Amino acid sequence: MIDARVKYRHVQCFMEVSRRRSLVKAADALSITQPAVSKTLKELEEILEVRLFERSRKGVTLTQFGEVFHHYAGASLAALKQGLDSVAQARMSGESYLNVGVLPSVAARIVPDAVQAFQAESVETTLTLITGPNTFLLSRLRVGELDLVVGRLAEPEQMAGLSFSYLYSESVSFAVRKGHPLLQEDSYDLSRIADFPVLYPTKEAIIRPYIERLLIAHGVTRLPKRVETISNSFGRTYTLDTDAVWIISSGVVARDIAAGELFELPLETAETTGPVGLTTRADAAPTPALLMFQSTLRASAEKKSALL
Repeated sequence: MIDARVKYRHVQCFMEVSRRRSLVKAADALSITQPAVSKTLKELEEILEVRLFERSRKGVTLTQFGEVFHHYAGASLAALKQGLDSVAQARMSGESYLNVGVLPSVAARIVPDAVQAFQAESVETTLTLITGPNTFLLSRLRVGELDLVVGRLAEPEQMAGLSFSYLYSESVSFAVRKGHPLLQEDSYDLSRIADFPVLYPTKEAIIRPYIERLLIAHGVTRLPKRVETISNSFGRTYTLDTDAVWIISSGVVARDIAAGELFELPLETAETTGPVGLTTRADAAPTPALLMFQSTLRASAEKKSALL
């Protein structure tokens, strides 16, 4: 029998702390206070009569008992979410739902064609598309709130319990407006971007570490006019209206560059290239709708790659 004292909030809090290795970060993610997180964990440990975490100045780590509990807790949350969705779907006369997280670059590049092909099959499935940073999307996937994430391959420590299927590789673009002063120069020096406003990805963006390494390698350690944003609509408008240099995944600006509205500085950005693909929960059996949508995404990726 399951101990009736163990509540959903206990398991949810445990999973968030174990994933982030920090009470403060877990509290922010759950929109509660740190004392509330500490109290919830203490209650859970008292119920189980074991210590689940070791606390230190560097953060928290799972004990052996914590590792055992973690193995089953994630699966239980995902199963609960699946059960709730199944009941809701049954009440909707058989209509099903597919919740997909997409990085903004992927949303612009391959998802529109994939959605069009998916709907052409007359599948009675409502697609819900959510964009955001990769870490946010993977956290929602891990607890069953998303069925699929389409984006860059995350760091190894973030991929535990997840499965990745490769689609294509993507680099970063340095985009500017037509007539930008840097386009008039005979040779291109990456350090020159420091003289202009620079739209830069936020700390949550998966491409940021790639960009930081590229800039450091070229001796760029300071961008005095930097604006950090993950808003594509703001980035596009601001870049078109000013002398800003927009550092962004190539998929976001591919259509604007093809249309001649934005231009890519001819810089060597091979260091920023990374794999893009489909991430799912390794322990979750795919539904027919999910398999079909994955197929349309692969077809769209192959079509776009053939045009490059």
